[in-house]
This record gives sequence, C-alpha cells and structure tokens, in this order.
Amino acid sequence: MSKVFIALQANEDSRCIVDAIVADNPEATVNLQPAMVKIDMPGRLVIRRTSIEERLGRDFDLQEVQVHLISLSGHVDETEDELTLSWDR
Repeated sequence: MSKVFIALQANEDSRCIVDAIVADNPEATVNLQPAMVKIDMPGRLVIRRTSIEERLGRDFDLQEVQVHLISLSGHVDETEDELTLSWDR
C-alpha cells in the first residue's frame, strides 16, 4: 500500500495539529526534524477540524494548515471539516 505524508513547520500551532492528526490516525508515523514534522500514513490520512480545535482551544479554519505546510503527498480532498490525503487504487 502506498503511503501519503504531510510535512509541517515545527512551531506551537503545528504541535497541536500534529497531536490531532495522530489521535485521529493511530497508525501514523511521526518523524521529528529540527525545523519540521513529517507524518507518514499508509493509504489515507484524515485531518479533522474539530480535533485541531479541541487541542488549540479556539476555532480553526482548515485552510490555516497551509500556513504551516511544507509539503504533502497524495490526492487532496478538502471540506470545511476534513482534509484527506489518499492514493486511489
């Protein structure tokens, strides 16, 4: 199965985003680097707005992820509530 990934800048907000991603995707692998955090996931990775809001303690627009984004791999499907990275079979 192909892996998808998202790489984010290592900063305070990203920490909450990463915590939310890992909570919602328990099979995800987190790779910490000095300036970034890369999250790999086999097949499909889901980022949920509500999970991020719980950790940040404020409203969160999923498009804010792009402020922290370095790179990603996979097909992107985005709604107001979820951002999904996946590979079609």
